[in-house]
Amino acid sequence: MSISAHILKALIILFGALCGLVPVASLAAPQPLTEGWEYRWGDMPFTAEGTPDWSLAQQPEQWHAIDFPSNPSGRNGQDQVWYRITLPAGDWQDPVLYILSVDLIVQVWLDGENIYQYGTFDKDGRGKFEGWPWHKITLPEGYENKTLYFRVFSDYTDIGLWGEVSLMDHSELILHILNNSLEALLVAGFSLLVAVLALILSLLQGGRKTFTSIALFSLASSVMLLSESAASQLLVPDALMWDYLAAGSYFLLPVGLWLMLDQWLGDARPPRAISVIWKLHLVYALGALSLALTGVIGLSFTFPPFDALFLLSLFSMALITAPRMRLMTTEQQVLVLACGVFGALLVADMAVAHGFMPWVQVPVGLGLLVFILAVVIISLRHYGMTQRALQELTVTLEHQVAERTEKTEKLLQREQTRAEVLAFENQKSRVFAEVVSELQACVSLDQACHRLAEDMPSLCSPIKGMVYRRTAFGGYERLALWGYGDSLPDLPPAIETLSHMPPPVHLLGGSIEEAEAACNNCQGLVCFSINVEFMGHGPAPECLLLLDADSISSSGKTEGGAARLMASINLVVERIGVTLSGISLKEDLRRFSYEDALTGLKNRRYFDQLFEHEATVALRKELPLSLLLVDIDHFKQFNDTHGHEAGDAALKAFAAILESRFRGSDVVCRYGGEEFVVILPASDITGARERAEQLREAVRKDPVVFEGKDLGFLTISIGVASWPGSTNNPEKLLKLADEMLYKAKAGGRNKVEAFPEI
Repeated sequence: MSISAHILKALIILFGALCGLVPVASLAAPQPLTEGWEYRWGDMPFTAEGTPDWSLAQQPEQWHAIDFPSNPSGRNGQDQVWYRITLPAGDWQDPVLYILSVDLIVQVWLDGENIYQYGTFDKDGRGKFEGWPWHKITLPEGYENKTLYFRVFSDYTDIGLWGEVSLMDHSELILHILNNSLEALLVAGFSLLVAVLALILSLLQGGRKTFTSIALFSLASSVMLLSESAASQLLVPDALMWDYLAAGSYFLLPVGLWLMLDQWLGDARPPRAISVIWKLHLVYALGALSLALTGVIGLSFTFPPFDALFLLSLFSMALITAPRMRLMTTEQQVLVLACGVFGALLVADMAVAHGFMPWVQVPVGLGLLVFILAVVIISLRHYGMTQRALQELTVTLEHQVAERTEKTEKLLQREQTRAEVLAFENQKSRVFAEVVSELQACVSLDQACHRLAEDMPSLCSPIKGMVYRRTAFGGYERLALWGYGDSLPDLPPAIETLSHMPPPVHLLGGSIEEAEAACNNCQGLVCFSINVEFMGHGPAPECLLLLDADSISSSGKTEGGAARLMASINLVVERIGVTLSGISLKEDLRRFSYEDALTGLKNRRYFDQLFEHEATVALRKELPLSLLLVDIDHFKQFNDTHGHEAGDAALKAFAAILESRFRGSDVVCRYGGEEFVVILPASDITGARERAEQLREAVRKDPVVFEGKDLGFLTISIGVASWPGSTNNPEKLLKLADEMLYKAKAGGRNKVEAFPEI
C-alpha cells in the first residue's frame, strides 16, 4: 500500500472513530476470493416458491472448476451461468463481499435464500442492462464454510463477475474503494484543472483551437476517470448515470486527442487523415449515445464497436505517423510518444475488459497523466517563448515609438484637422447614401432631377450653392438655391449657354494632388458637371452643381482639407451622374419597349396592356368605352407601286394625322403593318362613329408627298365597336371592331362600319 493510501486510511479511521462509526481496534485486511470457484452453464429451474432446484446444484458433474468467475470456456452463445464458491472463515466484525463489477445482472443465494440482487430477472431468467456499479453484499452470521451461489445473466461479450471479488469488513469497504480510486481521482482532478485553464486561455485568446482541443481532451479524461472509478458511486449512487457519463467521455476522448495532434503536428501531420478520424469518432459518439438514450440498443453494446474503431484508428495513426517522426520537431516527437504510451495502455485496458487478458488494474490514469503533463509542459514552454518574444518585441516597439514621437507630434494638428474633415465626409456620406437611394426609386429623369434639387441643400450644406438643369433648348435653368439668404448670387436663374457662366473649376481627376492644384486658383463659383448617358446621343451635362469657393475653403478647414473636400464632391457628382444615367437608360428602354420605331405611336404590346386596364376601369366606373380598328386600303399595292420607302413615309404621315385628330386621353397605337387601333375612353358608339368619319375624310383629303412628289391620296376602312352599345363585355370590343373592319373592306373599302348600326 502506498504512503498516500496509508495516510488516507489513517484519516478515515480517525474520522470514523470520532464519529463512533469505526472501532479504534485494528481492522482485518480484505481477502480476495481467487480460489475454489466453480461454474455451470444455463439457468437452474425454479420451484413454485421462487427458489432454485438445489438438487441440481448438488450434482457434481454439472460443475466445473474455474480460476475466476468470468467468461468460462464453452460459452457457445450461452447467456446464463451459475457460479459458486465456499466462503472462508475470517476475523471480520461486519463482513461484506465486495465485487468490482458484474456483467450484467446477478442474484446471490446463501442457504437457499436470495441475499442480494442487482437487476431484474424475468420469468426466463433474463433481463436488461442496468449499469456497472460495484456491489456490496452483506453476509449474515454463520456464513463461514457455506457455499455462496451467483446467478448471472449477460448477453454482453463478458459474462460473470469482473475485476475483484474480496471479503472485508464493512468499515474497511469505503477505505478500500477510495484507496483503489485514489490515482484516478487525483488524475481526474488534475485533468479538470487543466481543462478549466485551457478553456480560460482559449476564451482570452479569441477561441484558439489548440487550447480548445486541450480543454476538450482534459475534460473528457477527467469525467471518464471519475465516472469509471468506484468512488463515483459514493458521490451519486446512480450506476446508469455514471455509465452514460463514462461512455460519453470515453467516446469523446479520441476526438480531443486527434484534434490536439492535428494542431500540434502542424505540417508534419498526415494530410486530412487526422481530420477524418476525429470526425468519424464524433459521429460515432453522437450516434451511439442517441441510440442508447432512445432505447434502440443497450448502452453496454456501444462499447465493443467503439473499442474496435478506436483500436483501428490508433493503429492507422501509428502507421501514418511513424514514417513522419524524423520530420517532426523534438516537441512533436515527445507528444507523439506520449500519445503512443497512452494508446498502448488503452489497448491493454481494452484487452482486459474483453477478456483477452486476465484482470489487472491497468494504469490508464497514469498514462493519461503522462500525456497531459507532456501537453502542459510543451504548452508552458511555448507560452514562455511567446512571452520572451513579446518582451523583445515590446523593447523594439518602444524604441520605434520613441523615434516616431517627434514626427507624430508634428502631424498631430494636421491629423486633427483631417479627422474633422473625415467626420464631415462621413456625415455627408450617410446623407449621400439616402439621396442615391431616393434617386434610384425614381421612375423618370424629370422626377429624379427634381428630387436631386430638393436633396442637394442637405447634402452640400453649409456650402452655398445652386443646381441648374439643361432645358429642351440647350440652355440651363435653376432648380434650387441654398445658403445665400437674402443676398442672391450674380448668376441669373436661366442661362442660355455654358459660355455665359463664370470660368468654372473642373476636377476631372479626383486625386488630392490635382484637387490642391485646382483649389489654389479657386475663386467665385466652382462648377461640377453632372453628366448623364443618353441612349440616343451619348453623354451630356444634364445638370450643373455650382458651389461657392469660399464656402468650400472654410468647410475644409485648411487648404489640404479643402482640396480633399473638392475631390470628394467630384466623386459624389460622378456617382450621381451614374445613377441618373441608369434612370435615363431605363426610361429609354421602357419607352422603346412600348413605342413603334417607325411611326412613334404606341405599339401592340402597349395596346394589349392598356386595353385590359381601360376595360376594367370602364366596368368599375360604368363609363362607355369605344374602339376604332383602322386599316389603310390597298396599302400593299401602294408599296409595290411606289416602293417601301414611300410606304414608310405614308405610314408616318398617316400616324401624324391620327395623333392630330384625337384627344390627349385617347390612345393611338400601331396594331401591326398598316393596321392601327384607337382607344376612346368615355366615348359612346355615336361619338366614336363621328370621330371615325372625321378621320376617314381627313385622310382622303390629305395627299401623300414623298421626296417632293405627290403620290396621291390614301383611303382607310374603319371598324367601330363600343361598350355598352355593342356588347355587354368590353373585352369583346376588339373582336367586334375587327368584324366591322372586315365588313367595311368587303363593302368596297373607304367606309366606316359600326356595331350595331346606328
